[in-house]
Amino acid sequence: MKYGYARVSTYNQELEVQIEQLKLEGCKEIYSEKFTGTKADRKEFQALLKKLTNGDTLVVTKLDRLARNTKEGIEIIENLFKKGVKVHVLNVGLLEDTTMGKFFLQTLLAVAEMERNLIVERTQEGKVVAKQRDDFREGRPKKYSKKQIQHALHLLETNSYKEVEQITGISKSTLIRARRQMNIVKSNE
Repeated sequence: MKYGYARVSTYNQELEVQIEQLKLEGCKEIYSEKFTGTKADRKEFQALLKKLTNGDTLVVTKLDRLARNTKEGIEIIENLFKKGVKVHVLNVGLLEDTTMGKFFLQTLLAVAEMERNLIVERTQEGKVVAKQRDDFREGRPKKYSKKQIQHALHLLETNSYKEVEQITGISKSTLIRARRQMNIVKSNE
């Protein structure tokens, strides 16, 4: 039987494109998850590995969906080969349990790992440059401007949290945090 595995690294990314490709390839069951490849404890992937048996085919859209690094990728695929499972990577082809197949696999995994490492390096370099700016703030950007928060806090003087939330779209928890911060600032003055 053909099984598919789709994975994206963050909750903001979408799985639909991978799932559609796996369906077009004829996968009868598709396991998917939003989980970084840098972690080994991917529950859906582990469940799929346990289910695969002799004669099955595991289909993924790209090789880097399977493993975090070259060593882990080789171990996963060699274990699948030992179980008699075929591995089909859509952008590469069918990986075979032959000397040339293993060489090809090791080369591809090494290139994928190098690409991921280069992305991490560039991200770190970008952070170093960004931290030199006066307006740098680590983490997610603020959803609401200072002016929007101040307006909502002003509305709280005559409205309930629920009413202000309906008017502004700013959640009660955000308003409570903003109110606390404002009180801290006032008490320090």
